[in-house]
Amino acid sequence: MTMRNDFDGRSMRRVVNLLVIAVILATAALLLWRALDWEMVQPSSSAVPVRIDVPVGAGLRSVLQQLQRQGAVRHARLVALYLRLHGSSVRVQAGNYEITAHETARDVLEQLNSGRVVLESLTVVEGWTFAQLRHALDAHPAIAHQLRDLTDSQIMSALGHDGEAAEGRFFPDTYRFAAGTADRKILEGAYERMQIELNNAWMARAANLQLSSAQQALIMASIVEKETGREDERARVAAVFENRLRIGMRLQTDPTVIYGLGERYDGTIHTRDLETDTPYNTYTRAGLPPTPIALPGAASLQATMHPADTDALYFVATGNGDGSHQFSATLAQHDVAVRAYLRNIGVQPANGHR
Repeated sequence: MTMRNDFDGRSMRRVVNLLVIAVILATAALLLWRALDWEMVQPSSSAVPVRIDVPVGAGLRSVLQQLQRQGAVRHARLVALYLRLHGSSVRVQAGNYEITAHETARDVLEQLNSGRVVLESLTVVEGWTFAQLRHALDAHPAIAHQLRDLTDSQIMSALGHDGEAAEGRFFPDTYRFAAGTADRKILEGAYERMQIELNNAWMARAANLQLSSAQQALIMASIVEKETGREDERARVAAVFENRLRIGMRLQTDPTVIYGLGERYDGTIHTRDLETDTPYNTYTRAGLPPTPIALPGAASLQATMHPADTDALYFVATGNGDGSHQFSATLAQHDVAVRAYLRNIGVQPANGHR
């Protein structure tokens, strides 16, 4: 009887000990669980934004360790343990990230998993030529250069527009993209944007334009873009060229001559340049040049589709230093405006002009 009582007593103590151990383990597990939850919502010690470049194929653990070294994550191992215990997975996407100051580990993980990278930018300026656009693309350090060594025609073929001239086909704007984005993708977006802007403007054009297609309108808009930077003059410049086309008068616009000269242009238009025939010399050839001469913006597109109501056939800079022009309906009026311009810039008019 005594032995049985001793056995029952030892068994009871074992059960109690196991229960105590189980309670301790459960309590520890609960405390650990709560501690990990608490860890995930505590702000980091970083008082300033932290930048991190995550390469392709980088593992979450290495990224967390780097963030811990930079102060953007409090305890990388605890964050990794939290994910493991919760059976959660985070797919770290490559790119440049900026972690805001005092961010929580939970928010950092969400940013990495969603790929909310820092966006780079490229500003394509109104009036740029395609050569200038290419130079900006090639010089941008965050762009993956796939088209750098191709000719303009090869680039257009690569974009799926074989045989189409590149000039004027890309909309000037500021484009934002993730680091490592290919130049091809940026050009595709700019091309598509120009198609949309041009087609929308063409569909809403004024009646009785002398332009027979959206392509002709794009060419005209590029000339307007190069002729004036003033918002209040674009529609009047467009009207001058529209009026000239209507009566069969040559456009006689210097920017087309300059474009046709290419690298031969030395910064000054000489008389010989105006007399030397090229496909872009609108002094020697009637009508529009064969392609645009620059990248027109939305304002020039709208001005081309809705020229001002004016009988002006001429315009010349005023020389007032504000980029403005004097518009004239007759050659005699234009001659007066030219003499005024020359006086304003301190040049003695030729042929006795005062």
